[in-house]
Amino acid sequence: MYEISLGVARGIEYLHQGCDMQILHFDIKPHNILLDENLTPKVSDFGLAKLYPRDDRTVTVTAARGTLAYMAPELFYKNLGGVSYKADVYSFGMLLMEMASRRRNRNSSAPSSQTFFPSWVYDQFAKGRNLQIGETTEEESEMVKKMILVALWCIQMKPTDRPSMNKVVEMLEGNIELLHMPPKPFLYPQALSGENNGMNIRSSNLSGACLDSITRDISGR
Repeated sequence: MYEISLGVARGIEYLHQGCDMQILHFDIKPHNILLDENLTPKVSDFGLAKLYPRDDRTVTVTAARGTLAYMAPELFYKNLGGVSYKADVYSFGMLLMEMASRRRNRNSSAPSSQTFFPSWVYDQFAKGRNLQIGETTEEESEMVKKMILVALWCIQMKPTDRPSMNKVVEMLEGNIELLHMPPKPFLYPQALSGENNGMNIRSSNLSGACLDSITRDISGR
């Protein structure tokens, strides 16, 4: 799962900085990450993507774009700052959090303290408690902690507080000892209205039960 998340991060970094024009995806989510037979991730579905000059710090968006549970808050609240590639960083952070925790970020059936998982896991880390996911080795636990710390940085409310995707790759590849806790991310009201369930789900994507099956497949290799 860590290798998949790193591959996705590199793919988004390429979209932002590897082309003559920056490509903003605007719909990074599990449904749009496809895996081949070697579990190599592919960023897919560019139906909402836009091309912008690489030196554009902010871009013009006429309407909110993406899937609600993964959409950056500045797409709703203009006072947070202009829309930029940092919107994809936010979406990747929400995706990364789900991959690391193996559960949805928003779960109305969970205990009230865990309804919005990023806030709950932040509180656990702030108290010095690590997240335990099944039977994991010490090395695997450190990987999970690193992924969650990076995710927490990516989902900061203000775009200026989020890292760029090349920094995200560096953080995922680097030593966890060099990472420190970011400010606590806040839940914005639109996320309370539920997730967008109207999107088509391909059998080869990374969503839902596929996350669990991939995890079992990786652990058995």
